[in-house]
Amino acid sequence: MELPHDLTEFDMILRLCLGFTAGAIIGLERSARRQVAGLRTHILIATGSTLLMILSIYLPQYYNPLRTSDPGRIAAQVVSGIGFLGAGAIIRLGNNIKGLTTAASLWFVAALGLAIGAGMFLIAGVSVFLGLVTLIVLNKIELKLFPTVRNKLLEISYKDSAPSTKEALDIIKAARIKIQSMDVHQSGKEKGTKLMLLVSIPNTVDIASIARSIKSSGGVGKVEIMEKY
Repeated sequence: MELPHDLTEFDMILRLCLGFTAGAIIGLERSARRQVAGLRTHILIATGSTLLMILSIYLPQYYNPLRTSDPGRIAAQVVSGIGFLGAGAIIRLGNNIKGLTTAASLWFVAALGLAIGAGMFLIAGVSVFLGLVTLIVLNKIELKLFPTVRNKLLEISYKDSAPSTKEALDIIKAARIKIQSMDVHQSGKEKGTKLMLLVSIPNTVDIASIARSIKSSGGVGKVEIMEKY
């Protein structure tokens, strides 16, 4: 096993540039998806963690010739401290939670920076490749197998006081839209009935087409689909 050599200024600059590049690669993918933590955030974390790893290696070699210090102490603090940034990327919207993947990518680029700072260039390169496969390729496979579901409030206004809702409900079920709750409201003054449904709609479903199909069913006057978190 080859003994590690003393870090030179060229080694440090090279590792910082590689940390910058690794953060940029992952950050570009996050920016393309309009995530809260994008290109600059990932670059700063990857480059910063690379710098901290360089310091972990350099300080013992400069101040302690016997190399008795532990170069992993600063790295351990990076691993625990990055959790605060990751938590800031997580957003809760009602029952939905967004930002978990971005929080994981922040933790991931911090690890990349530490690996590059330690001189593990091949391992870091393979990690970047696997990270891109996870974020891009597996994302497409996951969306195809498990489409993202959006919660919507569907309001169907009928012209009659006692309408038949079977046709509209059949259209909804045929589109694989899950009905979470249903409420019927009848107007006391005017003739008409409003059917209010809380539904879960997969991203693969064409909402506009469903709305047109429901409106063309018997006795429907108006169809409204609103966002519900």
